Amino acid sequence: MPDIAFLATAFVTLFVIIDPVGLAPLFIPLTAGMDARQRRAVAIRACVIAAGLLAVFALAGEKILTTIGITMPAFQISGGVLLFLTALDMLFDRRQQRREGHATTVPDPSVFPLAMPLIAGPGAMTSMILLMNQVEGWTGTVAVLGVMLVVIASCFVFFLLAPPIERLLGRTGEMVVTRLLGMLLAALSVQFVLNGARAAGVI
Repeated sequence: MPDIAFLATAFVTLFVIIDPVGLAPLFIPLTAGMDARQRRAVAIRACVIAAGLLAVFALAGEKILTTIGITMPAFQISGGVLLFLTALDMLFDRRQQRREGHATTVPDPSVFPLAMPLIAGPGAMTSMILLMNQVEGWTGTVAVLGVMLVVIASCFVFFLLAPPIERLLGRTGEMVVTRLLGMLLAALSVQFVLNGARAAGVI
């Protein structure tokens, strides 16, 4: 069984990389137009899917990527590009325009971009692989997976706290925050691409 120091380090590593506190504001514009029940369902789906993805990468991530010939830098770059497209939607309010054009259909962001790449992004997947390489036996595996589940659970808690923040902001405040977060998300996506390019030796 890993010691307390390792578990604490693993928790801090995953918490900082996944950043549940930072994801909560993004949850607001991504689920705009949904009622409380729909938002809760989206949060549950996103967290369950992200936990499943991270568990798969913890147990077989290195083998999967090696087998299909994908490097982690390439994975980071592709995740950054996909995230950038979501940022553009937020900046130009395209999601709201699509909702008005399809009033009966509200887009479900639980798989993309919430579960991946925001929660289970390249950084989190890489961290799971690295943490698994530092433990031995089934007890170590269970401990790392347990730490990951605690961090994912904290994401769910912060997602549930997002609606009261939205009510406090109002429609105008929500529009301002959506565009501000779109800018930040665009910067984050570019950082993913830069990290991948740097790891690949391109820059």
